[in-house]
Amino acid sequence: MNKEPLRRSDGIREARRPNILFVLCDDLGINDLHCYGREDHHTPHLDALAAQGMRFTSAYASQPICSASRAGLLTGLNPARLHLTTFLPGRPNAPSQRVLHPEIAMHVPLSVKTFPRYFKEQGYVTGFIGKWHIGRAFGPAEHGFDHVYYPGDGQNTAPSETEGGKAEYVLTRETIRFIEENRDRPFVAYLGHYTPHIPYTARRDLIEKNAGAFEPVYAALIETLDDTIGLLMKRLDELGLADDTIFVFTSDNGGLHVPEGPHRRVTHNTPYRAGKGFNYEGGMRVPLIVRWPGRVPAGTVTDAPVNNTGWIPTLLELIGAPAPSHLDGVSFARGLLGGAFPDKPIFWHFPHYTNQGGRPSGAMREGPWMLVEYYDEERVELYNLDADIGQRGDVAEQQAARVAHMRAALDIWRQENAVQYNTPNPNCDEAFFQRLYIETDPSRFDPLTASSDQWARMWEWRKGMDAVCRKGGE
Repeated sequence: MNKEPLRRSDGIREARRPNILFVLCDDLGINDLHCYGREDHHTPHLDALAAQGMRFTSAYASQPICSASRAGLLTGLNPARLHLTTFLPGRPNAPSQRVLHPEIAMHVPLSVKTFPRYFKEQGYVTGFIGKWHIGRAFGPAEHGFDHVYYPGDGQNTAPSETEGGKAEYVLTRETIRFIEENRDRPFVAYLGHYTPHIPYTARRDLIEKNAGAFEPVYAALIETLDDTIGLLMKRLDELGLADDTIFVFTSDNGGLHVPEGPHRRVTHNTPYRAGKGFNYEGGMRVPLIVRWPGRVPAGTVTDAPVNNTGWIPTLLELIGAPAPSHLDGVSFARGLLGGAFPDKPIFWHFPHYTNQGGRPSGAMREGPWMLVEYYDEERVELYNLDADIGQRGDVAEQQAARVAHMRAALDIWRQENAVQYNTPNPNCDEAFFQRLYIETDPSRFDPLTASSDQWARMWEWRKGMDAVCRKGGE
């Protein structure tokens, strides 16, 4: 293979220029994998990937929802700065809202440099396979990917002996084909799985095999996803590329913890609070596994907080290229190689109501402290994640000085990012708001431990939320 050596000037030892295989899942929760403690899910290949690399327990999405998080990952910029702060095309305003959504950007413009161009400048060939979802005006080809297989932003397939319920195998075959065709040159393969976003289904035999799981169809879907990761690992081994490939596996946001669409139960993020669509840990923490044999220490588990806006500078540093200075994302390459991780606060600005019951809010993590500030009422919450990982005990009143400091830092960050703010909703139906967000607080619902009465209450809540949700998925 004709791979150029890295030219390093930062003390990191020289190595041959690595390939990059980046796999991004859709709504995969922080504990949906067996290696994260999910005993009722079978993920032997991902467990092996984790054993061969580094597993993160405090990896964060730049937004707890699809399009915005992907925009942050693919640009290295905060979704707030991009004004792309929720899923595309967003949901309409409704009488249940106390405040109105800001008018978001409907795509990432071509004036914003995205993932592939950084690596093409370093001599890489770039391939995009699967889900895009950061705007229809400009797709992955317009943004610079050399090879594109883009079926659309939602893909469901009929399970068979050769396919799963979310096009898992066709996407994997296309990724393998791209790798095979470019085995003799440095490549970046970006695989955007649709799994496990609703609606979903799976092979009948796998559903029966997982009959004892929290949600058997979901567990079967996760097992299918794991099988495709095994196919990728096997082919890299066969081609002699495993040691020369940085393999990243992660998700765009947390798992869906409330009933939605045709699914009366989906997954749980226990012990973390809430899920997709919420500025709580269950919505923002995502699984993250990184393997690079001989460079990333095998069998490592880290609780260091990292943000997905950091992937462009991180990967550029790992391949020996200079990291751009204008990005919001912070490189954590040294931490991956066994050194120290950056110790910087992480911020979120999410000025939207969501189909899952989330409300407009901002958040900030600094050390073990997580601040959540609501935008539709004068309320701020503070949690010490070291002592209260489930965010059940708000300590804002006991930590007034810390709250003041963090609120001020969050406000400065919002100003620096020129964020969009909410405005009052003159047509708000307060009784409707109370019913959807106060009388039933979906962020407090824990599907793993919920009683039958609590489930019944959530199914009734879902009917009310469906009345204000736009048709279609996120």
